[in-house]
Amino acid sequence: MLRNTFIVNALLIGLLGCQSNTPPQSATATASTTEKAVTGKTYGAAITSAGAIPATELAKVLGTQDSAQVKLIGKASEVCQAKGCWLTMQTASGKQMRVRFKNYAFFVPKDIAGKTVVINGWAHREEVPVENLQHYAKDAGKSAKEIAAITKPEQQLNFEADGVLVQE
Repeated sequence: MLRNTFIVNALLIGLLGCQSNTPPQSATATASTTEKAVTGKTYGAAITSAGAIPATELAKVLGTQDSAQVKLIGKASEVCQAKGCWLTMQTASGKQMRVRFKNYAFFVPKDIAGKTVVINGWAHREEVPVENLQHYAKDAGKSAKEIAAITKPEQQLNFEADGVLVQE
């Protein structure tokens, strides 16, 4: 009996030893493996592109939640031309998501529109007041007529980044 128990335990140990020690990847982590590693300059907290998911997948990650901590990769569409204090990225719905920087602690270069960026932080849904929308339009260099045409608050998907990696 003791010998049989020993043999069974030895077989179990052998089988367990063949198992991978790496945990299974989630669907969101798997999406990032198709992305090429991004290298460049970081602003704010130092981050890498490891584990980043495409910005176009954000709606799937959020689901019905109002917010989620996430690392995204995508193209910067627009950048604040006053200071570099925000940027926008396109989502799957075609809308622009504004990325602001945690505690207004850092800025990005004003000439990175069109470059690949990795952002790390909190994505969240919010209603943006008219005053803020007009302020952002002014920062983006919109005309006085375009700014005056903003008369209603908007529901938006926004992001607070603690770190940004800009591809060189």
